[in-house]
Amino acid sequence: MHNTDDTAPTHYDAILLAGFGGPEGQDDVIPFLRNVTRGRGIPEERLEEVATHYRHFGGVSPINDHNRQLKAALEAELKRRGIDLPVLWGNRNWAPYLSEAIEEAERRGFRSLIAIATSAYSSYSSCRQYREDLWGALDSSGTHGTITIDKVRQFFDHPGFVTPFIDGVDEAIAACEVDFGAAGLADEVEVLFATHSIPTADAERSGPRDLDFGHGGAYAAQHNAVAEVVMLAVEQRRAERANAEPLAPVPWQLVYQSRSGAPSTPWLEPDINDAIAELPAAGRRRVIVVPLGFVSDHMEVMWDLDNEARETAEQSGLSMIRVATPGTNRDYVSGLVDLVLERRDGVPVAERPAMTTLGPWPDVCRPACCENARLGFKPALAGIAP
Repeated sequence: MHNTDDTAPTHYDAILLAGFGGPEGQDDVIPFLRNVTRGRGIPEERLEEVATHYRHFGGVSPINDHNRQLKAALEAELKRRGIDLPVLWGNRNWAPYLSEAIEEAERRGFRSLIAIATSAYSSYSSCRQYREDLWGALDSSGTHGTITIDKVRQFFDHPGFVTPFIDGVDEAIAACEVDFGAAGLADEVEVLFATHSIPTADAERSGPRDLDFGHGGAYAAQHNAVAEVVMLAVEQRRAERANAEPLAPVPWQLVYQSRSGAPSTPWLEPDINDAIAELPAAGRRRVIVVPLGFVSDHMEVMWDLDNEARETAEQSGLSMIRVATPGTNRDYVSGLVDLVLERRDGVPVAERPAMTTLGPWPDVCRPACCENARLGFKPALAGIAP
């Protein structure tokens, strides 16, 4: 991937933290799920089924609290560096909405915003839909032509996002070495990098249309590339601990979770529970689950990994370690600020950090990038039309 964006320095009045949003009480659950699935024809009974996940936790998703914590961490990092950029916060699917954040910006006289979306990878739901909703927020607030919004690049391979996963997997592997011994670890343990499944058709359309990323499009390619970087770094640390004694690498694979929609619609596979169930036949005794597709411990992590995947592991006779998400990890927060400064200061592409050969990802999305064939194109910010 070659990023052709080499932008000039740009003044920004504030940062807009753009979140997914989540319910904060039992009465919020169904209205929230209707917001998330609007226009997709999801039946009410399916919403009720998903609602049980939220109701298990009192109807409260942790995602809003995580974003409050991230907002505070960003503000603290900006203050530490002496950078005068206020941080606004708005969600796509629940209060505070993006439109409310735009209205706040207008009240405070902010005219140029740089958005950080809480999603690192390229697909319709993890990138383009944020850009469409940002456009919609300007539209609903009547601020087109008054307020401009840029967006930081997709940061799947930025060191700030990847380093917490390297540290987390290394810590889990080190614990396994204590239990099973370093030499035999490759036979006893497997690492599963988990991310949200998406319809195969959406995956194939993820990323710029003029590049061929293979099966799963840019979405799968980005995840596989980051997982490989993580494991290479971890194996290097293992070798250092073993004083260069040859060690067989720990096996790993990319798996998917949280699929929804009609059973007849193909989604990315394998499902994490299916993958876990097959591990005992390969002689595995422990599984390390890495929520590589997530920036914080929201519902898909708490329910689908900490509940369902752990239950599958137990039923399969496996112990399980779940690696932490970046959350408010210092490297992650510092990396997000660095991404803002890239745009503010016009950092040349050649000087932008990227830990895979796919990056650094472009600042501005290319035509048809991450299109949704079912919903069609809608106006979107931070891209070349449409």
